[in-house]
Amino acid sequence: QGQLKESGGGSVQAGGPLRLSCAHSGFPYKSTCLAWFRQVPGKEREGIAYKHSGGDTPFYANTVKGRFTISEDDAYNPLYLQMTNLKPDDTAMSVCATGRQPCDNELRMYGYGHWGQGTQVTVSA
Repeated sequence: QGQLKESGGGSVQAGGPLRLSCAHSGFPYKSTCLAWFRQVPGKEREGIAYKHSGGDTPFYANTVKGRFTISEDDAYNPLYLQMTNLKPDDTAMSVCATGRQPCDNELRMYGYGHWGQGTQVTVSA
């Protein structure tokens, strides 16, 4: 059975960058929506970016547009989230997800068959 595993989280000062990776085992990314979410305790999981596997046009939440970039090398390599100009409000557990078809412009968390455990991102002022 396929598994997702995130890495690359950490603690940074505001304005700094981080690059998250989402490695997958047991299955390639094919014809599926690839997405990043984030979770803060006590709040609903927030969708922040998605792209269709092999597709050219990513989609971002307004809160991260212009600062974050979602990408993949190919169907057999990790999914990435390059984060720049980080803000304290970006502090959250970042989680990747796949398996939804089609992608959802509302970035809702429903319909994804695979989720990772998450990697913590902490941004200090």
